[in-house]
Amino acid sequence: MKEKITQPVFRHEWKHLITWEDMLLLRTRLKAVAKADVHSVDGKYHIRSLYFDNYADRVLREKIDGVNVREKYRIRYYNGDPSVIFLEKKCKQNGLGYKLQARLSAAEARAITDGNVSWMKDTHDGLITQFYSAICSQGLRPKTIVDYIREPYTYEPGNVRVTLDYDIRTGLNCVDFLNPDCIMIPAGDEIVLEVKWDEFLPSVIRSVVQLDDARTTSFSKYQACRRFG
Repeated sequence: MKEKITQPVFRHEWKHLITWEDMLLLRTRLKAVAKADVHSVDGKYHIRSLYFDNYADRVLREKIDGVNVREKYRIRYYNGDPSVIFLEKKCKQNGLGYKLQARLSAAEARAITDGNVSWMKDTHDGLITQFYSAICSQGLRPKTIVDYIREPYTYEPGNVRVTLDYDIRTGLNCVDFLNPDCIMIPAGDEIVLEVKWDEFLPSVIRSVVQLDDARTTSFSKYQACRRFG
């Protein structure tokens, strides 16, 4: 029997492109009211993701065109440690979003990147089964590696998560995301402030993240990295 997929919880999300000076200010503000993510190392961690798309770049096109209901799959690990790898499905609908996760072993992740996916149809994990179905029906395949640094903060009321993301890099045509020697190049100099919450955003966080010159954006790291291929 396949595992049931946990009922998704839709979350609100703000994204802003900010300056380096803004980030320095936000660090000070956030440290005064929020907690650093317990999984961070010295307040940050390195994220490496491998995104999937089809031959027609459907995922990319839907993002550019602003399609209201869309989804994307990626696999990722943190701080260069492939002992913990996640398959993630991110969904957007009516401006809200949710994320589903499943654990993968390094061998399973390697098999997926190598195009060996037949084992997935026999898994007991519902999300992996969904991914296998999408690979077969939509022609999904590894498309690009996305690397970046994240500084994460949490605030319990409202289940708020605030992140500062920067140093975004792309692997160009390399999709061997378990290879630490894969050449990565800068994909731009953007710094992204993201604020996510459940039912309400506490006023203290709303005040902390308020910046006069910040631009609301639908910026996508995947889209930014696809500019290079």
